[in-house]
Amino acid sequence: MDIRQTIQDQITKHAVVLYMKGSPDFPQCGFSANAVRLLRASGVDQIFAVDVLQDPAIRQGIKEFSNWPTVPQLYVNGEFVGGSDIMTEMYQSGELAALIKPGA
Repeated sequence: MDIRQTIQDQITKHAVVLYMKGSPDFPQCGFSANAVRLLRASGVDQIFAVDVLQDPAIRQGIKEFSNWPTVPQLYVNGEFVGGSDIMTEMYQSGELAALIKPGA
């Protein structure tokens, strides 16, 4: 299975997918830590997280898949939402919780 298919399978099989550096319990950068904090504050108990530091092919592949140059990247119900800054704006406006609640 190629990387695009692996990513497609991950975002199809899980309602909330976070491509990040590290894990939800041990984020390896401040942006990833912020993303996890926002998801948890929005009511997500189980985060399907993919540690891009563990697989260089995923790390590059997710950037190409989304056409977004940075990590973390959030997908909800198979749709790309954005990175840490977009998640912060959506959280502050209430959009993040509204988006996640139906699928989480």
